[in-house]
Amino acid sequence: MQSPHHTATIALSGAEFGWGSTGKLSALIATLRDRSPIPLRFVGIASGLSRALLAEHGIDRWYDVRADDWQAVADVTRREDVSAGLVVLEGPAAVALEAAGVPTVFVDSLPFLWTEGDRDSLPTDVSVYCAQRCVDLPAACQDVLASITNLRWVEAVITVPGREQPAGSPTGPVRGTSARRALVSLGGLRSPALTDWTCYPALVVPAALRALDSLGVREVHVAGNLPARFKADVEHSLRMHVTYGPLGREAFLERLADTDVLLTSPGLTTLLEAGARGTPTVCLPPQNLSQIFNGRFHSRAVGADVRVTWPDRVFAEADVLRDRTTAEQAALRLIYAGIAGAAGEDAAQTRAEVCDRVLAALRRAGAGACWTALVDTVGRNGAAQVADHVLDLVLRTAIAARG
Repeated sequence: MQSPHHTATIALSGAEFGWGSTGKLSALIATLRDRSPIPLRFVGIASGLSRALLAEHGIDRWYDVRADDWQAVADVTRREDVSAGLVVLEGPAAVALEAAGVPTVFVDSLPFLWTEGDRDSLPTDVSVYCAQRCVDLPAACQDVLASITNLRWVEAVITVPGREQPAGSPTGPVRGTSARRALVSLGGLRSPALTDWTCYPALVVPAALRALDSLGVREVHVAGNLPARFKADVEHSLRMHVTYGPLGREAFLERLADTDVLLTSPGLTTLLEAGARGTPTVCLPPQNLSQIFNGRFHSRAVGADVRVTWPDRVFAEADVLRDRTTAEQAALRLIYAGIAGAAGEDAAQTRAEVCDRVLAALRRAGAGACWTALVDTVGRNGAAQVADHVLDLVLRTAIAARG
């Protein structure tokens, strides 16, 4: 491709919304390093939420620039001699990189989410637009996807485990009857549009812990970027050992493969990673719009109702889905307002109701399900497919540079 001493630089950016982008970037960086015939270096743009979890991948430098600041992004690309861009769910960054003359791959893991109101936020003319396959494509999103110039469908962008569960297995209950281990995963809790991101864990974590304790679970870790001193107010009455704290990508995946049951806010990357490892999984109440779809897709695929919904007085999913026809932000306002309101005077009642729903979902999970079914449907090889698109752009840039 080039001389063995040449190094190509790739600019990265991910959405400041949860940790889904971080998980995909982690899988993609590792795959790119493995598949590239030349050494690669990476520089990051914006993406403050991703930095700590991507530290183990050796990002050469992060730039504190806004993703939509075209001039600042262009300055970075010139200074770093960037060959290609790789952006996950951060449309403005992809547009800015392309405007700077950097061919870019945009990864969209939520193509089922977009309606006409979201069209302007999507980089529809990016060099390669990789949309991740999904269980269903609602009619409301199909015209938007049809307008994308260089659309490529890819399989799930995940870290494929060394000992992968074969398709269709295991079909079984939550494992174990004593000394069981559980993982509660909240992902990245911070959203740019969210005023107080502590409301969700304050409601859901105590409810989840009480449900697990009542089933005799002995050990649970609560993962996510919680406040440093977060501790559920029910912990003094629990029999099980509870630990808290964010987990790096490798530590999270190791814990995921070695846990008896996962309770997770239904981020899609986590659900797919769990499926690839055959981990029994219960979906906690959704934090945002995409998680409503994700939880539904997961339950439909695995063949069991293992999804926990909010009481209607928090918000009714039918109302949220009706409001999404204008744009994602309208639906998010309804969700955030409902969760914030439930964390007020009625917090104790909400926790009790959510606890009952978590316990019921855990018992349904105990009856067995095809835990690999979601990833079986979507496929497992998306990281390699996206990486090959990025490396193709790197090659084209090298050829163009040689004139």
